Amino acid sequence: MNDDTRHARRVYLVGPRASGKTTLGKALAARVGWNFEDTDATVVATAGMTVEQIVEREGWEGFRRRETEALRDTLGRDGLVVATGGGMVLAEENRRMLRDGGFVAYLCGSVDMLAGRLARDPLAAQRPSLTGRPIADEVAEVLAAREPLYRECAHAVLDAGDDVQALVARLAGLLEK
Repeated sequence: MNDDTRHARRVYLVGPRASGKTTLGKALAARVGWNFEDTDATVVATAGMTVEQIVEREGWEGFRRRETEALRDTLGRDGLVVATGGGMVLAEENRRMLRDGGFVAYLCGSVDMLAGRLARDPLAAQRPSLTGRPIADEVAEVLAAREPLYRECAHAVLDAGDDVQALVARLAGLLEK
């Protein structure tokens, strides 16, 4: 960790769908006494539409533009834990904002674990299919494409399969250093 991340006043959680970014983000925010924000929830609230509706009306390009705006809006606020959408890292501008804007933790997980979580709790309106393929195939394809991008902007890599409280303790410890 370099000097810039030691004094981070914002934590960004990146990773694929169903990696637990929102669950971990809420728990971490409660532990450190910071506010929590989910960029997907911000996009939905601002647009007045579900992610699925935004994608239907504006395409993924419109959703990604809104996602970048939601990320940019977090930069001026300290004491914030932010769960980002799984595709936040696709834009180079977003990866730069994440890395420069705070401490970035990548929640990584196996294809089997992520596909299992999506199958048990698909939340189709929040997590529309990206490829139209079966869940495990889609997860494998998307993860293969995004893994290097998640790692590029991450200050720490965490196992999404670990216990949430253990992850909270690890992140809180990293922030205290």
